[in-house]
Amino acid sequence: MFFRTKRSGSREYLQIVASQRDGDQVRQRVLATLGRLDELNASGQLESLLRSGARFADAMLVIGAHERGEAPVVSARKIGAPLIFERLWRETGAREVVERLAGERQFGFSLERAVFLTVLHRLLASGSDRACEEWRHGYALPGTEDLKLHQLYRTMGWLGEPLGPVSAEADRFALRTRKDQIEEDLFLKRRDLFTVLDLVFFDTTSIYFEGAGGESLGQNGHSKDFRPDLKQMVVGVVLDNEGTPVCSFLWPGNTADVTTLVPVVERLKTRFAIGQVCIVADRGMVSRETIAETTRRGWQYILGVRMRRFKEASVEVLGRAGRFAEVHPKSPDPKDPSPLKVKEVWVEERRYVVCQNNAQATKDRHDREAIVAALEAALERGDKSLIGNHGYRRFVKTSGKHFSIDTAKIKAEARYDGKWVLTTNTGLSARDVAVKYKQLWTVEAIFRTMKSQLNTRPIYHKCDDTIRGHVFCSFLALVLRKALEDRLAAAGHSFEWQRLISDLEALQDIEIEHQAKRFVLRTQARGACGAVFQACGVALPPTLRLHAA
Repeated sequence: MFFRTKRSGSREYLQIVASQRDGDQVRQRVLATLGRLDELNASGQLESLLRSGARFADAMLVIGAHERGEAPVVSARKIGAPLIFERLWRETGAREVVERLAGERQFGFSLERAVFLTVLHRLLASGSDRACEEWRHGYALPGTEDLKLHQLYRTMGWLGEPLGPVSAEADRFALRTRKDQIEEDLFLKRRDLFTVLDLVFFDTTSIYFEGAGGESLGQNGHSKDFRPDLKQMVVGVVLDNEGTPVCSFLWPGNTADVTTLVPVVERLKTRFAIGQVCIVADRGMVSRETIAETTRRGWQYILGVRMRRFKEASVEVLGRAGRFAEVHPKSPDPKDPSPLKVKEVWVEERRYVVCQNNAQATKDRHDREAIVAALEAALERGDKSLIGNHGYRRFVKTSGKHFSIDTAKIKAEARYDGKWVLTTNTGLSARDVAVKYKQLWTVEAIFRTMKSQLNTRPIYHKCDDTIRGHVFCSFLALVLRKALEDRLAAAGHSFEWQRLISDLEALQDIEIEHQAKRFVLRTQARGACGAVFQACGVALPPTLRLHAA
């Protein structure tokens, strides 16, 4: 039954109507005509009628009492993110793997719940484990109510503990920990006959410490955060060609990127049972020793080359004449691939692929011209205006105690416009090598957006084991984030991450008390929230329900 209005001349009448099925048709029958709508509103009879009927509808009664402030709020808990990521925690197999491994020991508390709590904290807020212990009180997280801070610390230590004896002389690349076992079990759970890992992407970042940085992980090294004054650790992540995190690596902060490639591939082949794998990595992974070792072991690679620092690339490779073959022509459609040309160059037994994007070349030229114009204006104001400006540094030279524009450097820089150089030992065509490497840019974009989860500072742990566990929870957060993004993409949705999280955070269960009973009132699902629940196959809780005792 429902209300409807019926117009007769200039007047409007309010009716109660019921829908009834008559054979294959649905017919509407007027049960009662209540009167003229304007007179019902003016006399207050309609409001009185609705209030009287609300006594027989608990939901309306409780909601009305809450809106009038007659039903006090007992508690409020956020439920959106816990419901969604709890489902993904199970579907990715993370819950089963952690529960099974944790069952080998008696901890006296739910270690799986402690891990999930920490992972959810990384997804929504990040920060220290002490902050996590306070943060959880605002969320509906069954099974975490009685967890204590020291139990979270024990959980981090369990995740990062070595699985074998460790000596002072142990190879830092050979150390195997509990978190490695979890990564491998997770991969095996999602692997099937159609799962391949013949192409993987590898990237690293650094995370600095405000404190001592553990027993051995915290070391001074090349800081990608521009904080060389602080100790740091190096974090590496391997993604498959769909951008799904496969495994992670944690090394002391003085570990050079070029030394990490070989142990990464070694672990993929031995621990993940991958027969043939081609690793795609950026320019920081290239050295003659690394390339020689991977070649000796028969591994395939596609690696970016530092054109300006690697003399063979800047002089011999870029200096070779040859015709470029077109891979993607220039197109007015922004959805089409960027224009791309390639040519193959051999230097002795080493194979290179030179890639060129004319549109990027034009942009590089315009950017350089803008820098030079700004540099000329800065020089007119005096040399002091150049202090601290990294953009100017490569285009100036010293003349006694003063700076001047170096035209030779400007001319030399033009050689690199729109170009990049790759080296590979695969049998792929030059075109396919370039296309595969361009996939790395897409994966790197995913990696950059995911680094907010890897930003686990501040880290106050003093032991390497707990530091490894703390950072590994960020890796698990990446796994859940990618799982959610995949489900949304499959449903045809694309949301900005912070907007998505904000909409999930707005969904709450508000516990209210009315007439000696407790009810749970769910707030409205706003923005992306409904689409996220639908894409993940999670049902929204009822708007109002009786509180379970």
